[in-house]
Amino acid sequence: MFMGEYQHTLDDKSRLIIPAKFRNQLGDTFIVTRWMEHSLFAFPKDEWDKFESKLDKLPLGAKDARAFRRFVLAGAVEAEFDKQGRIIIPAVLKTHAQLAKSVVITGSGNGFEIWSKNNWDEYTAGTAENFDQIAEELTDFDL
Repeated sequence: MFMGEYQHTLDDKSRLIIPAKFRNQLGDTFIVTRWMEHSLFAFPKDEWDKFESKLDKLPLGAKDARAFRRFVLAGAVEAEFDKQGRIIIPAVLKTHAQLAKSVVITGSGNGFEIWSKNNWDEYTAGTAENFDQIAEELTDFDL
C-alpha cells in the first residue's frame, strides 16, 4: 500500500526522485498518467492492468466515458527509474499537473499521486476545512 506525503524537487531536466518506500513497490517500470484535480497518478503495472480492464468496460457510446478514457490513456506513459531513483516527467504531464520546482508525492493506496506543491496546499486546505462533512457523506461505505 502506498501511503504518506513526501516533498521533492523537480530538476531542470524534469527529473523527479520517487521515495524509496514507493520504488520498492513499483518494480522496474510503472505507468504515470494525467489525473484529477491537476495531478498525476502512478500505477504499478499490475494495478494499471486492473484499471485498464475497467476502462475497457466503459460504454463507448457515452460521451463522458469516452472523454475520461481518452484523457487518461492519451496521457499515460511508462516510467522507469534512473540509477538515482528518478523518473522523467514528460512535458504533457508536467503541464497538466502544473509542476514547477516544488512537488508533493502522496500515497494513494494502490498507487501514488504527484502534485505541484501549490495545488496540493490549496487542495488540502479545502479538504481540511470540509473534512467532517466529507466523512459524513461516506457513511454508506462503512469506514
